[in-house]
Amino acid sequence: MFSDKKEKQTEPSRGQNRINEGTTIKGDINSNGFFRIDGAIEGNVVTPNKVVLGKTGSINGTLTCENADIEGSFEGKLNVSDTLTLRSSANINGDVIVGKLAVEPGASFNATCAMKGNEKKESTSTSDKPHPFDRSQRVKKSSEALN
Repeated sequence: MFSDKKEKQTEPSRGQNRINEGTTIKGDINSNGFFRIDGAIEGNVVTPNKVVLGKTGSINGTLTCENADIEGSFEGKLNVSDTLTLRSSANINGDVIVGKLAVEPGASFNATCAMKGNEKKESTSTSDKPHPFDRSQRVKKSSEALN
């Protein structure tokens, strides 16, 4: 009546999607799985997982993912929430928003780049006493001394 056996369920987020060399896709792709792209995509790719763009791979459009490892060419808007790794053969053109960036020597990176997650946190200190090395305080004191 009761069984300890559980049926295996395949989760879509664990699947790997592969676009092989010689394949061209025009349009938008949304998936929960990992991507390996060795072909060409003209459009938008959205996944909450990792994307690997191989040496022969190219994307012309928007890529939104958690992590990206790029060896091929990318043109468009790149939004990587965690780490973007550019290999020596990578060629990037466009707008880039990343959490972390790693670039190997030889990679071509012609893009505007914004790092997210670096916002200054508000001070939780209850003390209003100025820090002794605060430049604005020193300037204020020196201007008062001159008057």
